[in-house]
Amino acid sequence: MARLLPHPILSPTLACLWLLLVNSITPGQVFLGLLLGWMIPLLTLSFWPEAVTIRKPLTLLRYIGLLLIDIIMANFTVARLILGDPDRLKPIFVELPLDLTSDLAISLLANSITLTPGTVSARLSEDRRYLLVHALNETDPDALIATIKRRYERPLQEIFELC
Repeated sequence: MARLLPHPILSPTLACLWLLLVNSITPGQVFLGLLLGWMIPLLTLSFWPEAVTIRKPLTLLRYIGLLLIDIIMANFTVARLILGDPDRLKPIFVELPLDLTSDLAISLLANSITLTPGTVSARLSEDRRYLLVHALNETDPDALIATIKRRYERPLQEIFELC
């Protein structure tokens, strides 16, 4: 079964994305979405360095919801900061120590940070133990690190790694 459907979560996700992109749920588009959702993971299997194992699917759903809320709220915060007095911004770089070891989890953490307006992941250290993060307006680097670890890194660790 794993050879025929190598990524059982990615396949329906791709099919749904296709339907959203074409903005149609006609039988032909549903069939094409399912076909693409099945073929893309099958044809790209050799590019995946490791098998993806989601250990806690409900935690993944909560994580996605939390990330979407954070993105929306951060958009308002950044708009307020930029439309206010940009000279009062206090940008900083912080080195975020990583507890994650999985390449996928580290990549998702870096992308989550970058997707949230006001923060950008800038660089991963050679030893993959630190992630350099830029924040648009932060006065307490320790609070930023604690927030990222609590809101993003720990759930990703629960979802993708053995804790």
